[in-house]
Amino acid sequence: MSFYSLDMMLSALTEYNPLMPTDQFMPWLRTRREAHRFTIEQIRFRDLKDWFFEPSSGNLSHCTGRFFKIEGIWVETNYGCTARWSQPIIHQPEIGILGIIIKRVRGVLYFLMQAKMEPGNLNMVQLAPTVQATRSNFTQVHKGLKPRYLEYFLDGSRSRVVVDILQSEQGARFLRKRNRNIVIEIEDEIKVGDDFCWLTLGQIKNLILMDNIINMDARTVLSCIPFGDRGIENMEYGEAVSRAMSAGSRHTEGATVVYNAFCVQLFKSALRTAVSVHATEDIISWFTDLKFRYILEVERIPLKHVHEWVKTDEAIVHRDGRYFSVIAARVEADSREVPAWSQPLVKPREEGVVAFIVKPIDGVLHFLVQAKVEAGNFDVVEMAPTVQCLTGSYRQVPHSSRPPFLDYVLQARPEQVRHRTMQSEEGGRFLNEQNLNIIVEADEAFPEQEPEHYRWMTLNQLQNFIKYNNFVNVQARCLLSCLSFRNE
Repeated sequence: MSFYSLDMMLSALTEYNPLMPTDQFMPWLRTRREAHRFTIEQIRFRDLKDWFFEPSSGNLSHCTGRFFKIEGIWVETNYGCTARWSQPIIHQPEIGILGIIIKRVRGVLYFLMQAKMEPGNLNMVQLAPTVQATRSNFTQVHKGLKPRYLEYFLDGSRSRVVVDILQSEQGARFLRKRNRNIVIEIEDEIKVGDDFCWLTLGQIKNLILMDNIINMDARTVLSCIPFGDRGIENMEYGEAVSRAMSAGSRHTEGATVVYNAFCVQLFKSALRTAVSVHATEDIISWFTDLKFRYILEVERIPLKHVHEWVKTDEAIVHRDGRYFSVIAARVEADSREVPAWSQPLVKPREEGVVAFIVKPIDGVLHFLVQAKVEAGNFDVVEMAPTVQCLTGSYRQVPHSSRPPFLDYVLQARPEQVRHRTMQSEEGGRFLNEQNLNIIVEADEAFPEQEPEHYRWMTLNQLQNFIKYNNFVNVQARCLLSCLSFRNE
């Protein structure tokens, strides 16, 4: 697999876009929201069309047996403070496609993005990959239309693959769910649909700095694209920027790049391989040892046998009102392949926190990475952000039981915060779920000593682990997608 180092950097540094000028994007997005009819309302389970509770198991299933099920799992583990529990979970064994088409325009890579409605989105329409579809959708189980541009991802002769990786989904909500994250380059001239637009990577990175604009599926795909590879490893930041901008000078129309010291730190962390706290081989050994030591036994059980959860006419809820609930919704969206349907959705109890703590060590920026066990993980442990609080009620937890580093992140001084946004989770399955995404640069007093489940890693090391299945979890990937070498 080959990444176009200077090409990707040029696109990440470029905001000039005659096809969709930056100042026209938000008005365009508003027009796409206004151009269609979108409604969603919570309904009773008995009013769900084509969904039913299986008499023998109580699982909530689609009449075709496709799409997904809400069923139960029984979990036993020696990780954490809870040794065993049961819970509802989404079982969706199909591998879907999260795909972005890219194309060169006057020497710069452009990304074909979609203004997509999802029933669980906070603002209904967010920017999504070119194709975002489950197998049930793109094989037309719903008897609706096929997603636009799907043929480019199914017929390899029409494109060149840039990224193609199976990546995991939320381990606390899905049982061993994975999607194909794929980026392809095309040369064909294609007709751009009304709900699609070409953007540079630099424009997309700037939009990620805003709350709930770029959806989770787009962020995970973007995280799979490193800013560069060994083609620019030995360059200094300024030289690489100069060469990238020079290569695209016909397109950028004299645009300048303003950058600060943190951008330079990111660049060095992404490309330098000579300096790191741990060799990659040692990180793999640490990670393998944790998989060996921790037991994660997950048994699928009937939903009606899940303990401490109660089914009412309108929701499946925990008896203490914690974690999340499962509700039913009726949806209308005339921009989708099927204009109306109903489905279950998972509704969160509260907003969560997803955070990386970063610190320069030996002159290179390192990320404090957590090894985390979640019930739905494909292979026991995945690399997670320093802090990941998605369920429960962490605000009410005694100080002694709060997740490590949570208070440090929440109490960080403004000058330490390198990124802070509210970002949505997957709107096709989760209702109005958003989490605080934050990157905090540690002060000098922050210890370099690592707790057992944590390791300092460079951005280069994290990007290399993202190239492979089931190493870096979706929360970490989406947070890493927020990083940019351009920061005015």
